[in-house]
Amino acid sequence: MQNLFPELRCFAEHQLAVSDGHTLHLTESGNLDGIPVVIIHGGPGGGQLSDYRRFFDPEHFRIIQWDQRGCGQSTPHCGLENNTTQHQLDDMEAIRKHLGVDKWMLFGGSWGSTLALLYGQSYPEQTLGFILRGVFLAREQDMNWLYEDGANRIFPDHWQKFIEPVGGRTGFNLVDGYYELLTGNNELKAMQAAKAWAAWEGLCATLKPSPKTIAGMMDPKVALPLATISAHYMHNRCFIEENAVLDNIEKIAHLPAIIVHGRYDMICTLENAQVLFDLWPEAELDVVREAGHSTFELGIIDALLKAVRTMARKLGKEDHHA
Repeated sequence: MQNLFPELRCFAEHQLAVSDGHTLHLTESGNLDGIPVVIIHGGPGGGQLSDYRRFFDPEHFRIIQWDQRGCGQSTPHCGLENNTTQHQLDDMEAIRKHLGVDKWMLFGGSWGSTLALLYGQSYPEQTLGFILRGVFLAREQDMNWLYEDGANRIFPDHWQKFIEPVGGRTGFNLVDGYYELLTGNNELKAMQAAKAWAAWEGLCATLKPSPKTIAGMMDPKVALPLATISAHYMHNRCFIEENAVLDNIEKIAHLPAIIVHGRYDMICTLENAQVLFDLWPEAELDVVREAGHSTFELGIIDALLKAVRTMARKLGKEDHHA
């Protein structure tokens, strides 16, 4: 098993005003002359972590991070107005231009993989390649797995607690019920709903129970934007056409991709990754035998570090991390 690179400070921070009253928090770390890579966090509404940059050799990569609309240090906090998938893709392009990047590699997990794929399909000329973890294709069946019939069969005890705040509703009725609570005027009920939503995701995220993961997700500063923005996106079917990613795969089929997916991922099933891999001639798929969905399970860490090293070679830079 490989270890993450040491903690890394950023060499620059930016506040980028984008459209419709939103301001994005950006950071850069690593080598200004290295391979540009943009880290796309999950959620929606998950926010960036400094540990994400530790997958990259700071000598070889220019590491770009940003908090998506409404979360992390971007403002307005929990802002749902003018917060759609197309706005996020426009933001990514605004960031690229603001930082003077010609082309960049896309590194995204979960919802971050969805945005990476959609961005690449919109801007293939600006995309060097992809490293994707815990792929989420944002089809109705993928949302139903987590909110109606799928994960509930694996975690029936946790599921009962998850559906309690919305009176036992399931599927998009469950999502709509949470959306009403999270966007309502009762702050106490909104926070209770946010913690229940975050607890469900945290309990499903790892193969082995991880109190640290669950505690981190249930921190009010994390749980409220995560739940509110996630419910907003799921309520609106992620603001994309059904099967949008797979229907447009030919636009990125020529680009290199490494897909890392835990075999026992209970948030985004392995089928997401398999069907994507089957349609993508230049993709590699690494199924991690003893892992679920979380970025920081040991097998996922190992596979992602290998993927970064492989991609560095493909893009003309050696990565000497052992």
